[in-house]
Amino acid sequence: MDRYAQLIYLMVYLSVAFVLPTYRVWKRTGTNPVTFGGTDSAHDYVGMLFKVVMLILFLAVGARALQPGVDEYLIPIFWLEFAAARYVGYALLVASLAWIVTAQFQMADSWRIGIDSSKTQLVSTGLFGVSRNPIFLGMMGTLLGLLLVLPNALTLTIFALGFALMQIQVRLEEEFLRRSQEGEYEEYANRVRRWL
Repeated sequence: MDRYAQLIYLMVYLSVAFVLPTYRVWKRTGTNPVTFGGTDSAHDYVGMLFKVVMLILFLAVGARALQPGVDEYLIPIFWLEFAAARYVGYALLVASLAWIVTAQFQMADSWRIGIDSSKTQLVSTGLFGVSRNPIFLGMMGTLLGLLLVLPNALTLTIFALGFALMQIQVRLEEEFLRRSQEGEYEEYANRVRRWL
């Protein structure tokens, strides 16, 4: 049952954290909040790598659910295989999803996946008063939770790649916000930390 629960969680997570907010913003504003394109820019390249990492994660969790013997090929990390780590992992998965959904609602129509060239309202209250990047912080919590629940070389690699990609994307977004929000973003960045 545990194997299926992880696959179901991942499907719910992707739906609640990405598909539904995308639809909600598009329906209310007529703007597609997914801004990654197919160009050779750093922004679009990072977006393509995010998609690849998420696809690999989905395939790994799906293969584990549908093929019980696949675990041995994913190179288990035995020093992480203990009950307390697993419980912390499940708690992180639930908490990070709630955190992400809350941050997305607080962003309202300003929510985007990637950098949108149009100016949106800078959100600096709620979770954004605690962290400049609460959605990315929640995504890191999700990847760490999955690593603790499924401790193997593949989830460790996905965590490391996801962490690196989020660090790059955050910096790209901050550069854009400094240009588009003039002094408002600079004042916000001086007041609120990048992560926590």
